[in-house]
Amino acid sequence: MFRLSYSSSISDSATNTVERLESEVRGYCRLFPSVFQTANGSTLTTAEGRQFIDFFCGAGSLNYGHNPPVVKQALLDYISRDGIQHSLDMTTQAKAQFLERFEQTILQPRSMDYKIQFTGPTGTNAVEAAIKLAKQHRKRSHVVAFTNAYHGHSLGSLAVTGNQTYHSEYYGSHNNVSFLPYDGYLGDFDTTILLEKMLNDRSSGMPLPAAVVLETIQGEGGIHVASDAWLQRVQTLCREHNVLLIVDDIQVGNGRTGDFFSFEKAGLSPDLICLSKSIGGGLPLSLVMIRPECDIWQPGQHTGTFRGNNLAFVAANAVLNHWNDASFVDGIQVRSNTLQTYLASIISEYSDENWDLRGRGMIWGLDIRRGDLARKVIDTAFEKGLLLESCGSDDEVLKFMPALNIPEQQLRQGLQLFRQSLQTVFLESSGTKSALVPSTGSPIASLGSSMVVS
Repeated sequence: MFRLSYSSSISDSATNTVERLESEVRGYCRLFPSVFQTANGSTLTTAEGRQFIDFFCGAGSLNYGHNPPVVKQALLDYISRDGIQHSLDMTTQAKAQFLERFEQTILQPRSMDYKIQFTGPTGTNAVEAAIKLAKQHRKRSHVVAFTNAYHGHSLGSLAVTGNQTYHSEYYGSHNNVSFLPYDGYLGDFDTTILLEKMLNDRSSGMPLPAAVVLETIQGEGGIHVASDAWLQRVQTLCREHNVLLIVDDIQVGNGRTGDFFSFEKAGLSPDLICLSKSIGGGLPLSLVMIRPECDIWQPGQHTGTFRGNNLAFVAANAVLNHWNDASFVDGIQVRSNTLQTYLASIISEYSDENWDLRGRGMIWGLDIRRGDLARKVIDTAFEKGLLLESCGSDDEVLKFMPALNIPEQQLRQGLQLFRQSLQTVFLESSGTKSALVPSTGSPIASLGSSMVVS
């Protein structure tokens, strides 16, 4: 799996430079302590030539893998002819082509009618814009968010983010926000009953909100999957009370769940939709989809120097073509089945641990209940050549987000590395669980039999 071709002094020099000059706020370089130099598909390679299988995908920004050939070629062609690099929100051919492609490939086949607002190229800025527009449109200042929500780190999006890890008493960041329990937060209790009660009761203490903002699957919150019925009921309550529905599809949109939008399965028609991460084909791009009747912005009312990244338009055009290819869409489901079956088999083998598996499409979370244990698994997986992240209130959920088009053999190889990492951690943890030895004919055995780790 690993090969050495460079001196370790390259990594030492780069690491020393980063540690000396970059702010203490840096995070992922601490989790994955290597100097990465190249990447292709689902493989990352360090300066020393060590290779890793990527089940992290830039936190969901690389749904089509690293450096997809169609993106590389499109960008090289565009740059070689001196295509516009920066244009604020002026009209460019690249922008027009993206809008046309997005309309023809994504919107029209789904009978969706939306205006597109380009924001600064971060997910948090798309959320900021959506919340600002909702408040202006409804002439109200309050917003409803949900437990375990994650929407970003700037003050407006942070206000609707639940995890206290990101908050400080100095931010004053929960002003004008009410947090209500997400689907499943109170077990089998239907939490939309509480939302309905709060909206109907003038003495509930909650002002009538401008908007309800939610994720259909809470990515950073622990891979909590809302049921179709719950989502539909939330939308109905929003319509009944003239409250806008904002769906943050930044991490679980762009095909991550198997459909292009995560809410398609539930049949939702959100008023505002936030997209970022993989919408740019691996390059920075963010946008808000706005129902035409909600598009009451005045010119220049929400700006940003880098809104509408032309290079990202070019990359996005290249990857959107995948959604005209039925074999690409079908392939997502095939890989999803492999991922789900393998992880379900691991839970079966560790049945006495009371673990839980949640997810859909190509995003799955294995809740192993302990953040310290999850970190050990991640560290061990990294040592074995696999990039894996955790999520949840205490980072107790192992998060699987391979590229949508990862080769089947490489997906199985990565899962085998994960299984080996889990074995290693448990064997080192005072013999809590012996090594997994799948029984003949079990799903995990049949999957593992075709895996080769070089």
